[in-house]
Amino acid sequence: MPTPTFSDTIPPERLSATLKAVRKARNLKAKDVAAAMPMASRSYERFEAGEGEFSFAKVRRFAEVTRSDPFGILFAVLINSPGFAVSSAANRLTPLFLLTLEEFDGEAGEDIALLDGTTILRVFSDAFRTLAAEIARRKIVEPPDETPSDPSPPSPAVDEDPEDP
Repeated sequence: MPTPTFSDTIPPERLSATLKAVRKARNLKAKDVAAAMPMASRSYERFEAGEGEFSFAKVRRFAEVTRSDPFGILFAVLINSPGFAVSSAANRLTPLFLLTLEEFDGEAGEDIALLDGTTILRVFSDAFRTLAAEIARRKIVEPPDETPSDPSPPSPAVDEDPEDP
């Protein structure tokens, strides 16, 4: 029996809903994202519909074009929350989480196996409750209507990183 792939285990509608949520939050048209990736419009439509074999390279390119986070997109698909990809892109939550996880792995190494699931769940739950409390505090201090936002959504970017030829 072959090992299931990401494409086999995640319903394509989750990827589709997440990609569409990000694109729409950026006020971009599918044809503009397709052109910036660059992909043929029909190929992009299939990609955004979650059809075909999963490609992290395409998700990464989509994230570059939409100025979002490829790991936030993957996490959003895994937790079935398209809004997570949109919300977490601005503050880089997912890359920061992965950076912290990388640091922990570097410190603990093989000893990570000594931790039990109950402890891990408790610690993560505590951390997320702390973040939720911080969100609540900021809503009081900076109500959502007064939160600064980017007045113009980004246009599709093609090669904006000067270090990336």
